Amino acid sequence: MRILFLSHYFPPEVNAPASRTYEHCRRWVRDGHEVTVITCAPNCPTGVVFDGYRNAWRSEETIDGIRVIRVWSYVAANKGFAKRILNFLTYMLTATWAAMWCRNVDVVVATSPQFFCGWAGVFSKWLLRKPLVLEIRDLWPESILAVGAMKRNFVIRILEWIERRMYGAANRIVTVGEGYRRQLEERNVPTDRIDVIPNGVDLDRVAEQVAAAADDPMERPANRFVCSYIGTVGMAHGLDVVIEAATKLRDAGRDDVEFWIVGDGAERERLQAEAERLKLSTVVFHGMVPKETVPRIIDASDACLVHLRKTDLFATVMPSKIFEIMAQNVPIVMGVEGEAQQVVLDGKGGVAMDPGDADSLLAALDEIRKNPAGVQRGRSYVAEHYNRERLAERMLSALHDVAGLPVPMKVKQRVPVEETRRAA
Repeated sequence: MRILFLSHYFPPEVNAPASRTYEHCRRWVRDGHEVTVITCAPNCPTGVVFDGYRNAWRSEETIDGIRVIRVWSYVAANKGFAKRILNFLTYMLTATWAAMWCRNVDVVVATSPQFFCGWAGVFSKWLLRKPLVLEIRDLWPESILAVGAMKRNFVIRILEWIERRMYGAANRIVTVGEGYRRQLEERNVPTDRIDVIPNGVDLDRVAEQVAAAADDPMERPANRFVCSYIGTVGMAHGLDVVIEAATKLRDAGRDDVEFWIVGDGAERERLQAEAERLKLSTVVFHGMVPKETVPRIIDASDACLVHLRKTDLFATVMPSKIFEIMAQNVPIVMGVEGEAQQVVLDGKGGVAMDPGDADSLLAALDEIRKNPAGVQRGRSYVAEHYNRERLAERMLSALHDVAGLPVPMKVKQRVPVEETRRAA
């Protein structure tokens, strides 16, 4: 099968959509399929193009057998509104232009989190006259409202109308959790056009990375319990809770807990300035790190914080990082409600906290310290339910179904098409 995949993000970027797209595509190529990815010059989250790349109108490379076409976009940091919208719009236009010249295609796939990439997929579907699978990993523009970046107004209502039109144009929608499925159904997307294929983890790769981490351990403070937050430091993530928790510990005369904030984003500079103003020596900002370094950081941590602001929308989110952390049997402080929290609790991979509540965060850390063995069992759970190999096969089966092509026997034996319409 010949797959055209449109993704705003792709390696060497290290965010969730880049990782999910790459992990699926490299497996499809390995199994004999032709995959072309149209993406931007890597620049997320700083808006600075990575070393070795340039923001050209069109360039091409091959990554693990995947044909990667990079198109020009107006690069912007992952903050603010107007410049990011311009970034999204320019990618939509140049990606559609690049897709026009990809004639040998059986199916088009476009992935969120922002829907301008989805609309590039819609335009490509119309131009190439091929079916479209739309992958929804975030509900946009509702997420803008959830983080307080905008208030509901005429512009938001226009964007919501465009969002519904995009869903209607897709032949199939793949989403990552049951919460998203329910939200899509509320937007009048027929249930039989929605597949739930969650994020997962490559267990073999994690094992290799953990072994490498053991051979080259990361330096950590003596006599301190380390809680790490790893990922985008944005408006949605509500990391003021870390500053507040560290302040409470300092005021109580405690310095036995150290918080690491690993990553970059719109809020990093402000949070770091606030930590410096309060003289919080137990909050350490590591900045953005290469993806291959992340397992070492997880391995060096006593617990990892996964956190989003407390909103109804974020209770539908399924952060991909939970699977990687659980695969290393490091306890999670789960500051995300809903289905994702239940995954962590069912897998005995961590404890829950009330999002945005510093006292709840500290109570969760104390609970982990008292009984670490009780929340270090995540690996076996994700191995059974969230194996990336099997999830990639499920999505490939869905693509064959939409394209009207026979499912290869290898995939057919492992995963019937109907399974892609059930939650994991």
